[in-house]
Amino acid sequence: MFHRRLFQPTLAAAAVLAASAALGLTAGASQAAARPQAVSPSGFTLHTEPDAGFSWLYKQIGAASSSIDMTMYELSDTTAEDDLAAAQARGVRVRVILDGRQERTNEAAYDYLTEHGVGVVWSWDQYYFTHEKSIVLDGSTADVMTLNLTSQYYSTSRDFAVVDTSPGDVSAIAKVFDADYAHDSVTPGGGDDLTWSPTTSQADLLGLVNGAQHSLQVFSEEMDDSAVVDALCQASDGGVDVQVVGENEDGHYDRQYDQLANCGVHISTYSSTTGFYIHGKAILADYAEPSARIFIGSQNFSRTSLTENRELGLIINDPAIESSVNATFESDFAGGTAWS
Repeated sequence: MFHRRLFQPTLAAAAVLAASAALGLTAGASQAAARPQAVSPSGFTLHTEPDAGFSWLYKQIGAASSSIDMTMYELSDTTAEDDLAAAQARGVRVRVILDGRQERTNEAAYDYLTEHGVGVVWSWDQYYFTHEKSIVLDGSTADVMTLNLTSQYYSTSRDFAVVDTSPGDVSAIAKVFDADYAHDSVTPGGGDDLTWSPTTSQADLLGLVNGAQHSLQVFSEEMDDSAVVDALCQASDGGVDVQVVGENEDGHYDRQYDQLANCGVHISTYSSTTGFYIHGKAILADYAEPSARIFIGSQNFSRTSLTENRELGLIINDPAIESSVNATFESDFAGGTAWS
């Protein structure tokens, strides 16, 4: 899995938006273009980072009354850690799964939470990475996210988080958490809207791409799965308008982007090690059409992510969220570097 380089300083959560302006981010991250929150009549709420900030998440943790179950690839956010410890202290059952391959990043959080009575385990080595980013609160709400809780990246990362109150989704996510926390085997349930790695993600995302009839708008940190690249090419060759906003630090995906460009895919890339960074993973298919659907989740477009990791995403039809992501996509596409 490709990782961007670390940079300092770590930013306090309260300074996130001010730091964004101070860093002089590209047009893709401008406040004028930002649509930080979309609330859907169907019960989903979208938070778009870095514009939304993280107070919404801290408030969720602070309001939990019975349980918090978190699966997190990387955790290095002292505000979130303090809030989790405070929840445990007031009688909330708090359990956390942290990716064991990221022990260097997660060790301080692991030790702090353990010292404060929080149940913390390293991820099961049945999965190459536990790259899922989710939180289930009080058994009634689930956050399905593209973002890690690493505060040093908050001001510069394009990311998405969907708050999901669908009982079928929340129940399925909670069931998988229980098994993963205990290092037990489980066949993930699809809930109403879920897609999981290593079981269904690749087939689900290929189905979304292959089913598009008019347009595809893709946010991608990684572009390394040949099946996804081939499917995007086939869609473009078949007359679908395909656009990609991607991260390409150090030319890591030059070959794949050349292949896509040769198929007529329109590509805009970012490649700064310390500036605005495309970390979100999303596919918006057939925007503004009756057939529109959107994927948002932790899955990168790599074979490891789709077939070997523990990952979680949503595929939904939701006009409010689709409209918000479309506006963000158009801004970020304009703010990147056109592939030639």
